Amino acid sequence: MSDVVSVGFVAVGATVKGVVFAFCDEALAFGPDTRKALGGAVDAVKRAAQASRFKGKSGSALELLAPQGLKADRLVVIGVGKAADLKEQDVLKLGGAVAGKLGTGKESITVLAELPSGAMTAQQAATLAAGLRLRAYKFDRYKTKKKDDDTPLNAAVSIAVRDLAATKKAFAAQNAVVDGVIMARDLVNEPPNVLFPMEFARRASQLRKLGVTVEVLDVAAMTKLKMGALLGVAQGSAHPPRTVIMRWNGGRKSDAPLAFVGKGVCFDSGGISIKPSASMEEMKGDMGGAACVVGLMHALAARKAKVNVVGAIGLVENMPDGGAQRPGDIVTSMSGQTIEIINTDAEGRLVLADVLWHVVKKHKPKLMVDLATLTGAILVALGTEHAGLFSNNDELASRLTEAGLATGERLWRLPLGPDYDKHIDSQFADMKNTGGRNGGSITAAQFLQRFVDNTPWAHLDIAGTAMGAPKSEINQSWGSGFGVRLLDRLVATHYEGK
Repeated sequence: MSDVVSVGFVAVGATVKGVVFAFCDEALAFGPDTRKALGGAVDAVKRAAQASRFKGKSGSALELLAPQGLKADRLVVIGVGKAADLKEQDVLKLGGAVAGKLGTGKESITVLAELPSGAMTAQQAATLAAGLRLRAYKFDRYKTKKKDDDTPLNAAVSIAVRDLAATKKAFAAQNAVVDGVIMARDLVNEPPNVLFPMEFARRASQLRKLGVTVEVLDVAAMTKLKMGALLGVAQGSAHPPRTVIMRWNGGRKSDAPLAFVGKGVCFDSGGISIKPSASMEEMKGDMGGAACVVGLMHALAARKAKVNVVGAIGLVENMPDGGAQRPGDIVTSMSGQTIEIINTDAEGRLVLADVLWHVVKKHKPKLMVDLATLTGAILVALGTEHAGLFSNNDELASRLTEAGLATGERLWRLPLGPDYDKHIDSQFADMKNTGGRNGGSITAAQFLQRFVDNTPWAHLDIAGTAMGAPKSEINQSWGSGFGVRLLDRLVATHYEGK
């Protein structure tokens, strides 16, 4: 659960006490309002910087206790590097740098939202606050005994800005997105004995409070729809599957919706093709795609996005009991296409196949993006720095790549094409559920493409980025919430209000 950090805004000139944060460049220069607020402490900063070889590099920090000339217990100076080169992502990271230095006390904290060139814009100050909240997140609800380092921050942070009204307005939208990211992180971090399909569906249903229409399909409903691919994955588990369809109608009634589809395997043992025991506990995160979709729907509804959106998630457990699906089985998907099961651990694509087809046929979306922790092969190809992007539409792929660069949730496009079909063609059915080791991420995407019926579509393989990715300036959690900010940016830039 997130640390107890509340972020608010005050007008420049308010009394600073407790802990004060200020920003300087590589020349140790401060903005005019900051120099005025720090008073005689500016000279103390220069002396301390020289003694500690602090150069004002971006994200670096210099701390002074009870600084001379300032009525504050602690002054923390954060470097911004070359201020003229600051981009949105750099400001977000500065917020993360502030959160990293908050401490564990119940101190009064003031952040002077000014660069050496002058006051931050309302958007920059809001971005700074968003970065602070993202970095401060911590999932520790199951710890009954906490070490000193685990003590909740319990901090109230006041960010001093020039334009109070404009900053509050800018932050309202960004804060909704941060809440969506935190929701996604919470879902990914939850243990599988707590977050099984029915519980996941219950939590997604709470979006109704924000005006989202939520429909939950149980086994009977999915059987009636002939979702044989999804139901086949779930048949070995004591926890029955669910499919959840969420709708946010913020656009015109006549507008076709955007669709976002998430893989929600709440725990993946591999089924009969069971995984090795080492690190299997991480398979609680195999629902990172579904978590992102729920977080995105929260963000869009909370900020009242002017767009129609469908969010759909298929929720299952993949377990190896006596009723489990076997290698060699043939299942019939909702589309009517038959699938030979080669490996029961290639289950996510089976779940997505039926959910994608259902969304296409019932909701007729303008475009569709799915997210899935789908293949280990994407880690081999891209590591944890990029998610894999596959698409049948160049414009959509370009817009997603652009949104990834803007938010820092980066994508790298990989190929699709009919030459890969031969790897998943089956001699007994219309296709098989795995094409083997070579090009594993590509053949998985090629499989999914057979269920989108020519809808403009993109598949994001987030196996390397949704869970267990390296910690960053804005995320110290195992579950990253990857994709929420990316897709919110895609919607806001290209489809909202259009």
